[in-house]
This record gives sequence, structure tokens and C-alpha cells, in this order.
Amino acid sequence: MALAVGTKAPAFKLFNTERKEVSSTDFAGRILVINFFPAAFTGVCTEQLCSNRDELSFYNDIGAAVVGISVDMPFSLKVFKENNKINFDLLSDANKRTINEYEMYHCNFACDIKGVAKRGVAVIDGDGIIVYVEETANPGTQVNFAALKQALEKLKK
Repeated sequence: MALAVGTKAPAFKLFNTERKEVSSTDFAGRILVINFFPAAFTGVCTEQLCSNRDELSFYNDIGAAVVGISVDMPFSLKVFKENNKINFDLLSDANKRTINEYEMYHCNFACDIKGVAKRGVAVIDGDGIIVYVEETANPGTQVNFAALKQALEKLKK
């Protein structure tokens, strides 16, 4: 089960596709939308991230930053980002610390693969508090973008 709404979001430091460290403190004072996804180059994950890509102006208008987090290495995430023209940071949690801290760790994915990110989303407000969280019961199920947008509208300044 993902972290509960109202809890302090765990800090993170992860590498992006340019192999530069990105920290949760880089987003201090801003709304942050974190998309957790099991694996690059898979159908539902591509759909999830491309949906965010296509709606980036909505997030920008609210003042929210968007990132994606998976256990893929930065090198493969870079190719995935380029191939899909993703216009926000994809962060590598290859060491699986952040997915554990956010309780988005999938113990038994598919084909007996252990330790990938669950499909989900967390919204963190400018004070570092989780204000919306969703994890899908089935990794083949897309996140509820309508509910996500509704939660973000409530934060609109």
C-alpha cells in the first residue's frame, strides 16, 4: 500500500537520463507529480508517460513539476525518453530505495520478476506533504488521470 495522504513525502536523490542527480529538494515550494512505473518500453508504461507528456501544459498551468520514476537504468530511460519525446525528467531508482520508501515496490511483477515499481502516482504539495496518491492493483491498469487532475485542480492557486 502506498504512503497515505497527509504524510510527509520521503526525500529522494536519483539520477536522470543525463546522469545528473535530481533531488526532491529541487522541487521545494512547488507541487510535484511523481509517476511510478514498472518498466520503460512496455505498453501501459508508455501510455502513462505519454499521457503526462501530452498534458504537460495542464501541469505547468497549475505550477506542478512532473517526473517519472522506475528501476530502469538512466541509459535505457534516456532512449525511452528520446523515442517517446518525453518532456520531463525520468529518474532511475535502480537501487530501489525510493520505490521502497514510497511503498511503491512491486514484490512479484510478471514472469516472476521481483522488485520493480508499482504503477502509481503521488502528488506532493509545496510543503512536502502527500496530497494525492494512487497505486493500481494490477500493473496493466492505467492510473486514473481524471482523479489526478481533479486533485491538482484543488491545489491551483
